[in-house]
Amino acid sequence: MKICVFLSAADLDDRYTRPAREFAELLGKGGHTLVWGGSESGLMKVVADGVQESGGRLVGVSVDFLAAKARTNADEMVIARDLAERKALLLEKADAVVIMVGGTGTLDEATEILELKKHGRHDKPVVLLNTAGFYDGLRQQFQRMEDEGFLPVPLADLVFFAKDGVGALAYLEEWSGLR
Repeated sequence: MKICVFLSAADLDDRYTRPAREFAELLGKGGHTLVWGGSESGLMKVVADGVQESGGRLVGVSVDFLAAKARTNADEMVIARDLAERKALLLEKADAVVIMVGGTGTLDEATEILELKKHGRHDKPVVLLNTAGFYDGLRQQFQRMEDEGFLPVPLADLVFFAKDGVGALAYLEEWSGLR
């Protein structure tokens, strides 16, 4: 399965890097392909290293103004003109999406992917990996949106919240028929 992961390129502490590395190793050992922003820094590097070292493939989609930070030994690397093209290519190249910890760029990617799914522009599973409760507040906000009628489809049809990488991958494998 080709799994797109949206996540931070920042250097983070062990409470985020350790679970990210564990999830990456599960992907690699499962023979999955990581589709990611292509960066060779921060948490993006941690995940790419873990997938590659565990036997998985890497498909990166960087963007013109970040091309100097792109990983040089990915199995495939595409350089998009801008962030909008990058997001479209990431989704196009993936069978599923996992949203990991990140900042405003990750939040932008997450909300666009969910908006596209809400409008039927894709039917790929989306998992929000809630490492260390990072997305508890967002989950609460999404629940409020559903409760107050802002979501035309049930929240459970848009996104699955996973506490850890094992749960995230189990959900995706069940969805794809691999389990």
